[in-house]
Amino acid sequence: MNEKLLELVPEHIRGKLGSISKICLLSGRDVFTALKDQNLIVMACNARIKHAIPGIMRAAEELDAVVAFELTATEGGLDGGYTGQTPEIYVSTILEYASSCGFSKPFLIHADHITVKDTGEDEFTAAGRLIATQIQAGYSSFAIDASFNSLADNIDIVTRLAEPIIAKGYGLEVELGEVPLSPNRSALTSVTETKSFLSKLTAKGCTPQLLAINNGSKRGNYLEGEIVRIDLERTKKIHDVASSLGVSGLVQHGITGTPLHLVGKLADYGIRKGNIGTLWQNVAHAGLPLDLMDAMRSWAQENNRDIKYATKVFKSDIDAIPQENISMIHEMAYREAREFLTAFRAKGSAAKLAAILRTSH
Repeated sequence: MNEKLLELVPEHIRGKLGSISKICLLSGRDVFTALKDQNLIVMACNARIKHAIPGIMRAAEELDAVVAFELTATEGGLDGGYTGQTPEIYVSTILEYASSCGFSKPFLIHADHITVKDTGEDEFTAAGRLIATQIQAGYSSFAIDASFNSLADNIDIVTRLAEPIIAKGYGLEVELGEVPLSPNRSALTSVTETKSFLSKLTAKGCTPQLLAINNGSKRGNYLEGEIVRIDLERTKKIHDVASSLGVSGLVQHGITGTPLHLVGKLADYGIRKGNIGTLWQNVAHAGLPLDLMDAMRSWAQENNRDIKYATKVFKSDIDAIPQENISMIHEMAYREAREFLTAFRAKGSAAKLAAILRTSH
């Protein structure tokens, strides 16, 4: 199975890996186009702290599952974002683990939330520079998020920024409707808006594989007693429209706090990529030495910042924790990844991908 998939490793990435490498880093375009009719979700993991990565890989290996590793621009931009991981550092970290773990399953490295919040030249130029650096580093899938802008400007920004991504044959995700940080902050993505957005994008020769929407989910941890409000029927209607315009599937944000029984249902409504970020941070924090966690909490309180921003500040200490703690994080990440991959119906997705790509190439 893997030999056929290895033939599809993009040329630039093959050049980085070497001709005899068995690491199966694929283009998001190939993966999501192939899996569009499969009732499963690809788990995308924002590994803000690297020690969770081997556990995720172990679970994917055992369950024969396709996975994605991703960082947003704020998590891992040109300056390393708040995790201290530049595109080069993130890609090399994942590839080193894939090699040392003997990870043989197909995976992506996805650039999530390349955000352009206005029509000014500065944000556009910065986003273009980030994309160029990520392509060079070895990213194979990209999410351009210009959803803060008007629909017309969103389309214009995406079309221009996507040119080098499409030229490379890499995966493209676009976004409509920012996920609100608090209830009623913004309206849910509408079916009408989706049709207008995607039809105009495709008319310009820019057809994404994925569409991220706002369907009522929430990023990060849910508070005790907080109700999960995901509009599944709206999600299905949006998927039907998106699918008719060539999109392979939808993206679900805010999965960390979503009950597992609901997570599995998302595949029935057109979700094909599920982003999980805060969970892996929680797992890593649970396994860090207590004195280090105390120092990180104190820093967060003193600076009135979310503790995620302590990741870069304490990166050298986090990277150098004792093997005992590393092993603990590996094991916890493995268990969580197995649960989510199973809930995502992703078990066996690598074999399904190989079978589809074998007949289509």
